[in-house]
Amino acid sequence: MKKIIKNIAELIQVEDNPKIWVAGKEMSSLKTIKDAFLEIENGKIIDFGSMNEWKGVEDWNKTEIIDAKGGMVFPSYCDSHTHLVFAKNREKEFIDKINGLSYQEIANRGGGILNSVEALRDMPEDDLYEISLNRLNEVIKLGTGAIEIKTGYGLSMDSELKILRVIQRLKEKSKATIKSTLLAAHAVPNEYKGDKESYLNLVINEILPEAVKNKLIDYIDIFCEKNYFSVNDMNRLLIAAKEFNIKAKVHVNQFNSIGGVSESVKQNALSVDHLEVMKEEDFKSLADSNCMPTALPGCSFFLGISYTPAREIIDKGLPLALASDYNPGSSPSGNMNFISSLGCIKLKMNPEEVINSTTINSAYAMDLSESLGSISKGKKANLFITKPISSYSYLAYNFSNNLIDKIILEGELL
Repeated sequence: MKKIIKNIAELIQVEDNPKIWVAGKEMSSLKTIKDAFLEIENGKIIDFGSMNEWKGVEDWNKTEIIDAKGGMVFPSYCDSHTHLVFAKNREKEFIDKINGLSYQEIANRGGGILNSVEALRDMPEDDLYEISLNRLNEVIKLGTGAIEIKTGYGLSMDSELKILRVIQRLKEKSKATIKSTLLAAHAVPNEYKGDKESYLNLVINEILPEAVKNKLIDYIDIFCEKNYFSVNDMNRLLIAAKEFNIKAKVHVNQFNSIGGVSESVKQNALSVDHLEVMKEEDFKSLADSNCMPTALPGCSFFLGISYTPAREIIDKGLPLALASDYNPGSSPSGNMNFISSLGCIKLKMNPEEVINSTTINSAYAMDLSESLGSISKGKKANLFITKPISSYSYLAYNFSNNLIDKIILEGELL
């Protein structure tokens, strides 16, 4: 059945000739149509435009009308970096941070990633699936229509595969578009303490091939950072993943710039994520590459660390994506509306840049820019309709309220 959305105050992120991303000055451009309509059929956008161009309803028996009631229609957020599958929250560490302990100090005391590992290993798979599905449904209600989900809280063959099976079940259950990433190289588990080499060998020689064999992963990732995994470690893993035609999305430059950005680019990584600490050579290595720089301002907000230099990235002519980094330790929120607000308030991006970075550019960071990320004929109808608002900038300005009225995924009103 055809669906028609009417009474749209403004249709946001319209593309007649879709791009795979936008960069530099182009990120300040945003095409919209006021007083618009949009038509959906078989889960895809088939037509849109100004109401004075609308041809009307051909067959009322085969048409469903969705009334936007003067709200705006956006393409769904594409959240290209999350750790949504985890067993329990870590509010005790939240108190530790308030009391002055750093991220590394908490990790050294047995907290951090390894805290989440212990809890996840103990949780039955069905329970892990149910709580993860609840989280997924929560972020969908907040406008997310595509999401990447990483492992990294298992750090063993059995537990990493458990997380991947949960992600696969989420893919099968949800109308949201989901990509899965193997992040077994997130930290060295306690049973391999002092023997990182043996653990990395397990990841490369056993966990990765088994995940590929079971068709459970879309991407590979590694935490390339001091006290975690080196650039050489990263290269070994990414080269191994290439043998299976698995692309990389890499954690780099969260606390230190150690050469991970340039090597990720050389390894044809799809994205480099975090980038709170950047050197001039990092910017240069991203120029003329196909790698999407991705900022995670929710993490900077929660940890109280520096923010990704988004303004400098964009002003150097580069693209930028924004993602939530939803995880229990450093960014316990998958609310992309709040991430949009942080983009404006803390990263000094204008609203148009933020919309581009949370839709078309973040879609690219999941290989989805041909099917999602903008209002374009033939793209998947993953959309959200706002309550009546004065402008699209109001969505980032009013950071404390949920201004989303309706969610549409795969052309279906949820």
